[in-house]
Amino acid sequence: MFLHGTSRINDAGHLEIGGCDVTDLKAEYGTPLYIMDEQLVRRRCREYMEAYKASGLGFQVAYASKALSIMAMVRLADEEGMSLDVVSDGELYTALQAGFPAERIHFHGNNKTSEEIEMAIDAKIGCFVADNLVELNLLQAIAARKEVTVNVLLRVTPGVEAHTHEYTATGQTDSKFGFDIGNGAAYEAVKVTNDKANLNLLGVHSHIGSQIFETEGFQLAVERVADFARTVKEGLDVEFKVVNLGGGFGIRYVEGDTPLQVSEYVKAITDAVKTYFTGIYSSLPEIWAEPGRSIVAEAGTTLYTVGTEKDIPGVRKYLAVDGGMTDNPRPALYQSKYEAMLANRANDPATEKVSIAGKCCESGDMLIWDVELPKAESGDLLAVASTGAYNYSMASNYNRIRRPAMVFVQNGQSDLVVRRESYQDIIVNDVVPERIAKQAVAK
Repeated sequence: MFLHGTSRINDAGHLEIGGCDVTDLKAEYGTPLYIMDEQLVRRRCREYMEAYKASGLGFQVAYASKALSIMAMVRLADEEGMSLDVVSDGELYTALQAGFPAERIHFHGNNKTSEEIEMAIDAKIGCFVADNLVELNLLQAIAARKEVTVNVLLRVTPGVEAHTHEYTATGQTDSKFGFDIGNGAAYEAVKVTNDKANLNLLGVHSHIGSQIFETEGFQLAVERVADFARTVKEGLDVEFKVVNLGGGFGIRYVEGDTPLQVSEYVKAITDAVKTYFTGIYSSLPEIWAEPGRSIVAEAGTTLYTVGTEKDIPGVRKYLAVDGGMTDNPRPALYQSKYEAMLANRANDPATEKVSIAGKCCESGDMLIWDVELPKAESGDLLAVASTGAYNYSMASNYNRIRRPAMVFVQNGQSDLVVRRESYQDIIVNDVVPERIAKQAVAK
């Protein structure tokens, strides 16, 4: 398993993250356990901030909180000077409860409800990223009723198909997101927004997908957005003060993944902005970005305890752990691949190939197919790397399994940031109607 950030093998032959021996973390917090390397998270935040600052352009870097939306992470993003991207009332509520400055919050989503819009307007967030005409009309109606003006970016699809999983590609024409540039929908959206008295059009937003390892797709998206900006300027005399180019920067999950350095992605994008936007306006637009996965994914490690095994001679050996698709649904959803190690026997040589199964009553609950490990025994600790993004965020209570705890670790200190769910948490929203309760008593 590749060791990210502060991860290392200590003198006891155990995996250590942020100066904390994972066997000690297991003893204190139990398993499954999400472990976040705080130093690596902060380093990634600073790499983005420094790279955009070096471009000389005006900018905002918004942490895409859907990757990991918890109060501690939101507070950390604020400490690092970032803005924040939310996509639901729950993410907005988390941000507000964490004390994140509302003026630096951007609200995304292709189907915002009137309740969400009202909540965001009342909180005085910085910007809505509008996705369709229905939303624009709803935004105008609510803003007018409240006698306020709200800032808007229009999400556009530039017709760029990034090299990524089909479920995480968003910039192509056939997408549920945004106004298409190619068929004229985006141009019409600019006209509509510009005509609405309570909407202040800041500019456009373009996001072409996730887990992207090259810069060509981003550069092509910039070129097409710039062409669109020129058309809008010439046809409507509207200028975009802000161009948000989204996120999607790749990370290393397994050997063969080849992400670029943060500075390489950013330089390619900002250079393209300087090339394609020069001459359209008297000054270049402000550039916004929305990294999420690339900030938190590699900083996350999930720790499991090995339980049972099943050896099918000549076919496969299954090794079961005390978690699975409830804490990491990505392999089932996206066929995502991960690397792993026996964290309490990190120096032992690999002697067999096994497949890591989860504990759910579901044949598709597999975390890793075919990984080389030392011969594992019940009670050993299995660490899976790069689980900081979209693992806790997408976790579920399938089979009524309790969601794990999460700790931030740094300089030998561990801090609980998400407690393990209790049995009471599992049933807290359940209601037994009186008529059913009476029938049960009668029997």
